[in-house]
Amino acid sequence: MIDRSVTTVIDKERCIGCGLCVKVCPLDTISIQDGKAAVTGKESLSCSHCAAACPEGAITVNATSGKAMLSYSTFKEDQKWLKHGDFDTSQLVRLMRSRRSCRNYRETPVDRNMLEDLVKIGITAPSGTNSQGWTFTILPARGSVHFLANQVARYFKELNNMAEKSHLRLFMKLTGNKELDFYYKNYYERVKETLSEWEDTGRDRLFHGATSAIIVGCKPGSTCPAEDALLATQNILLGAHSMGLGSCLIGFAVSAMQRDPKIKLAAGIPANERIYAVIALGWPDEKYFGLAGRKPAVIRYFDKA
Repeated sequence: MIDRSVTTVIDKERCIGCGLCVKVCPLDTISIQDGKAAVTGKESLSCSHCAAACPEGAITVNATSGKAMLSYSTFKEDQKWLKHGDFDTSQLVRLMRSRRSCRNYRETPVDRNMLEDLVKIGITAPSGTNSQGWTFTILPARGSVHFLANQVARYFKELNNMAEKSHLRLFMKLTGNKELDFYYKNYYERVKETLSEWEDTGRDRLFHGATSAIIVGCKPGSTCPAEDALLATQNILLGAHSMGLGSCLIGFAVSAMQRDPKIKLAAGIPANERIYAVIALGWPDEKYFGLAGRKPAVIRYFDKA
């Protein structure tokens, strides 16, 4: 059940009755009464649109008024609203294209304040009906990353043992489940080689030697949990690059954690949370001299008069 409690408070002395708060409120929580804004609705998204739109600072949304989650330790935020179009699009695209998946990291640890600031950058993302049900589990040091890698390796070792059995793959295909056969044809050999290197030499082809990681999940009850988590993840990826960090999405870890609840529990994550992204982080030991291209995208119009 999503909390829709109304925590909006309006200072009548400061309110000038301009109605801007009413215009931007998505749930009609506020209306104009006797020339002043008034809280008249029974539900609120706690999106703070009203507070941001008020030119007199007359509105407070108590549910989102705490400064701790948007108070950064490693940089000073410019809190002036950036109006539409008031940014250099070429520099935004440059940041997006410059950020690459990093698979070579230095051993230098990442400061915990940077990791927490990345989470705070993550939660500036939009979320469905402003549910903000995302969760972030920080692995602050190489030891924690190594522990998770071992848990994921155990899962894939068990999966490979199953995939090796041709009769089991055939039986599952005949019963309509082609997933194990697909895995065998597309991933089995690669995973087998990766596991062998991990056990024999300690080479980390899963987290690539990253010294930190952030696991992004979502609590039950969110309207768009996957979208919410992945939008926050993109914020973290771009924020990490701007801070000088390398990052890489670890899809194999996500797959393992979604299918084996024991891995989540071992990492201190409640069983009712679903994991949508695992981000490897660290100081990069690689650099580039140009921007990478992209495959042609499918673009279509549906233009109905």
